[in-house]
Amino acid sequence: MTSTRAHPRAHPKHAHDDAPDTSADFRRIADLPDGQERETLRQDVVRAWMPMAERIASQFRNRGESSEDLRQVAMVGLVKAVKRYEPDRGSAFESYAVPTVVGEVKRHFRDHMWGLHVPRRVQELRNRVRTAIQELTRSPDDRSPSVKDIARQTGMTEEDVLVGMEAIDSFRTLSLDAALRGADDGYALVDTLGATESSYERVVQRESLKPCLRRLPEREREILYLRFFCDETQSRIADRLGISQMHVSRLINRTCARLGQEVGARAA
Repeated sequence: MTSTRAHPRAHPKHAHDDAPDTSADFRRIADLPDGQERETLRQDVVRAWMPMAERIASQFRNRGESSEDLRQVAMVGLVKAVKRYEPDRGSAFESYAVPTVVGEVKRHFRDHMWGLHVPRRVQELRNRVRTAIQELTRSPDDRSPSVKDIARQTGMTEEDVLVGMEAIDSFRTLSLDAALRGADDGYALVDTLGATESSYERVVQRESLKPCLRRLPEREREILYLRFFCDETQSRIADRLGISQMHVSRLINRTCARLGQEVGARAA
């Protein structure tokens, strides 16, 4: 098994000290058939390039994800790069591996870190705005750049800058039970949300019923009034009107059914 060889620091082809010379190993991998020897050699190459992947992962720190998770994601990208790299194409492995690892980390943020699905365009605007803010804020004493400053720096429109700035603050969802900033009485976000007022539906139903009630015969209107507004029993209504309780019951059922049909027809 061929061991990997650390590349000299002064080699002109690599901009970083974490770029070993594994070109011979890649040529051997390409010539070997699938099997344990080929897989072992790939693992050796992955270990040789791990410092490069760790360096890339560190560039994404302080963005809401743990350093260890970022390192693991970068390693996944490195393994993919080693497996897919074709030395016969003529390009150096580093030029292929770096965008592969970076892309894997960015996909992780896009697919797993957002609390809600956010269009890729909005995520890209967020990243451009975030980078511009970092470039324009050189020290803690610097004022925060304005929308116009960021637009001038990035070549974006002010509308796109505002979208990106809003996305920066929306990376993670906020619990509805979270206390509002500055609130010292336990006032939470959920307390600011509106709710459907049940009385509105009752008003609609009542107004729809009024003209139907006016068209009822006087005796039926009186029975409904006594039963539903005065809370009289059917037997007391029967005694008051001089009819049987059974008759009162049939009138109430028949009248309510007719009113329901008329209101339903009006609504349709």
